[in-house]
Amino acid sequence: MMALFLFLSFLFLMFIGIPIAFSLGIASILYLIIMDIPLTIVPQRMFSGINSFVLLCIPGFILAGNLMNAGGITERIIKFTNDLLGHIRGGLGLANIGSSMGFAGISGTALADTASIGSVMIPAMKKEGYDAKFAAAVTSSSSTIGPIIPPSLPLIIVGTLASVSIGDLFLAGAVPGVMLGIGLMVMAYAISVKRNYPKQERKPVTVVTKSFFGAFWALLMTVIILYGILGGFFTPTEASVVAVLYALLVGLFIYRDLKIKQLPKIILNSMVSTASILILVGFANLFGWILVSERIPVLVADTILGVTETPFLVILLVLLLLLFVGMFMETIAALVILFPVLLPVASSVGMDPVHFGIVMVLALIIGLSTPPVGVCLFVASSIGKVSIWETSKALVPFLIVSLIVLLLVAYVPQITLFLPEVFG
Repeated sequence: MMALFLFLSFLFLMFIGIPIAFSLGIASILYLIIMDIPLTIVPQRMFSGINSFVLLCIPGFILAGNLMNAGGITERIIKFTNDLLGHIRGGLGLANIGSSMGFAGISGTALADTASIGSVMIPAMKKEGYDAKFAAAVTSSSSTIGPIIPPSLPLIIVGTLASVSIGDLFLAGAVPGVMLGIGLMVMAYAISVKRNYPKQERKPVTVVTKSFFGAFWALLMTVIILYGILGGFFTPTEASVVAVLYALLVGLFIYRDLKIKQLPKIILNSMVSTASILILVGFANLFGWILVSERIPVLVADTILGVTETPFLVILLVLLLLLFVGMFMETIAALVILFPVLLPVASSVGMDPVHFGIVMVLALIIGLSTPPVGVCLFVASSIGKVSIWETSKALVPFLIVSLIVLLLVAYVPQITLFLPEVFG
């Protein structure tokens, strides 16, 4: 009964517009007061949730991404992908998706991708004659690649929760991320051919080569991070510091678009982003502790396994639950709350924790582009000056692609586990 009160109060607070972190916190505190549990448990559980050495890499990767973005990285990645793909029918749409794949290796978050890539690509696509709703849909759907291709903040959270190698998770996310990007490109090309969207003149090889070397230093950061972690040269936390130093060197001395006077504002914005994530993780950990005390994980596992013990159907039920939750809840909060709940269910049907982590992140981030609370959908629609409804309709073909990739990743474990096994 009290678990129901906890969920209803949380949903009510979120519905009336209170940020999700504080909705989790207030609902949890109300539960503790009613159950006469000392409120000293609040700071204890919040601290327990964020007291992890691995989580220290979050501010590092956020700062590195902001430094690279301020250093002109977005424009260089967009120019390279546009020079490479612009001559194909609907080339700007393909370049939009390709830019998201490149930017994913720097930001690690979907919202940053939508805002950075979308602010450049959506106006450019509209100017070239693409429908605004198509441009917004392409940007919104492709931005979900960010949390899959390494480095990824949600995968760092999964590694902390499951006590598995961050390097293995980063490797495991690479192939699904590329699959998602290629799948979205195929759909964008098919739609572009059908609607006869424009294409540009083919760029000479010298121009493509020059733009590649312009983006090379930015794309190299992902390689350095992965090689350093997998080679045992540094931990994920140390990798984030290396990424910051690398971003500073590239922005100040190679690209020279980053200015010293910009650094205080960039650092401040990174601090705010980090604080918001850690507050969310802290309150979500308190909320999750209450769920465990109410035996909700056991109840969920028993309920799902009571319906069926067939692995195919169990995985399908878990995916449906995650897709539903992803439509309403922020990804990191959902991970902290639900991963400990659903991991026993996944393990009961033989899913590896690394495999399940990738599946869970991929399922949840699809919700970032869907109503009613898809933040990437809102941002892309705002940039494109098109209604949420119109963008949502244009998103349907791309969501179908995302769901197909999700099913493949969920039911073919080697897609995610191949690279960790090879480099393990």
